[in-house]
Amino acid sequence: MKAKIVSIYSGGGGIDCGFRDAGYEICFSTDFWQPACDTLEKNKVGRLVKCADIRAIDYKAELESIGLDLTDIDILAGGPPCPAYSKSRFYRTEKKRALEDENSFTLYEYFRALEVIRPKVFFFENVFGFVYAPHRAAFELLKEKANALGYEITHKVINAANYGVPQMRERFICIGVRRDFGKPFVFPEETHASPEKPVKGRADWVNCGKAMGDLDIDLPEDELQQAGSKHKDILLQIPPGENYLHFTAERGHPNPLFKWRSRYWSFLLKLSPNKPSWTIQASFSNNMGPFHWKNRFLRISEIKRIQTFADDYEFSGVFNDQWRQIGNAVPPLLASVIAKAIKEQYFAE
Repeated sequence: MKAKIVSIYSGGGGIDCGFRDAGYEICFSTDFWQPACDTLEKNKVGRLVKCADIRAIDYKAELESIGLDLTDIDILAGGPPCPAYSKSRFYRTEKKRALEDENSFTLYEYFRALEVIRPKVFFFENVFGFVYAPHRAAFELLKEKANALGYEITHKVINAANYGVPQMRERFICIGVRRDFGKPFVFPEETHASPEKPVKGRADWVNCGKAMGDLDIDLPEDELQQAGSKHKDILLQIPPGENYLHFTAERGHPNPLFKWRSRYWSFLLKLSPNKPSWTIQASFSNNMGPFHWKNRFLRISEIKRIQTFADDYEFSGVFNDQWRQIGNAVPPLLASVIAKAIKEQYFAE
């Protein structure tokens, strides 16, 4: 019998797809944003999708509507929306951070779901900034709530590239195991490593050329969507795998155009076919990358590959809606690797 999952803050389905691919049954998924819910419905990821404010979700009633009880659920999975813990918030001084942010209720709502459902295991995901000192209160709250509810936690900041995802995407993953159910979770061994720092027994990182090179096509000049906005000509001169820092004195440029670390890292950032991608952001931008090494915008089909969604997985909404869902997602491959380890340790058939 398949272990049963309740997924919250489901977005476009990255975690859901990963657990489904690992052999779990997604019983209930929820998000507040209609395009994301439409995506979950369209792809039939789970049994029931609810589009609503997380604070209005009645887990018992929703599960009863599909013939299940709270005690049937084995795993709670989700990642509370993360802007308050992100690296960009360090630059947004007008915005409050961590538990002082107006959306901090999303973290508390995760704990409400945990307390109501009382699953055997929980999967919690967030940006790696969640463990930074300025966000210590939120991290401590996670530990305190888990302990009070009877869970032992294991946590780790993971680089998705180290598990075969063609993207250098760092994320905080925390697995909680109910004390009366089993021993603390052990993270699986990493399978990949940077070719610049090879590790015996591990494959090289999957690069962009391998992940999406077959999708690259030559377009007529009048159909090229060159990236860079007013900096198009500058982008053309930036080598693959570099960004605006190429045009700084510190990098030895004879005619520097920018000051060192004066912009976001992703400003005029260009992919290299020989490296994994940098993190795909949730928002599409004219001058914030990563961009294709041919100086054009990435396509939806390409960022799906970078995030390890299946080619036939369809996203709902207009272009920017689709991009946001993909950029916000946990790579299904990464979720699947963790899900398989959970299955081996606690739900082996």
